[in-house]
Amino acid sequence: MLPEASVNQKWLIKKPRISRLFYARNSSLSSKLDSRIHHIQNVTMSYPFLVFASINGFIAVALGAFAAHGLQSRLTPELLNTFQTGVQYQMYHALALFGVGLLMVNSPNAILPKYSGYLFLIGIILFSGSLYVLSLTGIRWLGAITPVGGLALLAAWGLLFWFAVTGTVK
Repeated sequence: MLPEASVNQKWLIKKPRISRLFYARNSSLSSKLDSRIHHIQNVTMSYPFLVFASINGFIAVALGAFAAHGLQSRLTPELLNTFQTGVQYQMYHALALFGVGLLMVNSPNAILPKYSGYLFLIGIILFSGSLYVLSLTGIRWLGAITPVGGLALLAAWGLLFWFAVTGTVK
């Protein structure tokens, strides 16, 4: 059992052993670091679509490079083309998610862009994800999932259109 700590030193117990001495000697640095971590957590929670966009963009670039360099000799041209289609649509809609994230920064209470962003995310997972699995495994019935993802992407674009036309916030 840990000994009772004073109110000012309770945070020292939670820090890793190596950093306790460092933070104890540099308490102003510790408070700056804690405020930066809190700020990063707030930004991540406030702008999730910017985070989703960056993750999807990263994955699209990585999978595109993987397809170009690692799959070219292993897949038939038809399956490689299917994989590349998934990569292209993931990148297009990662950019759309980025746009939704920027809309949410300017209009944080707007509902339609938020729903649109979630539909983009679902569409990316279902559309591109099913194309990735289909081309890597050759399981043809997964092609039935792809149109559902396409419908989610179309619905997301439709909601963005409606938001642009009406300017409805709620």
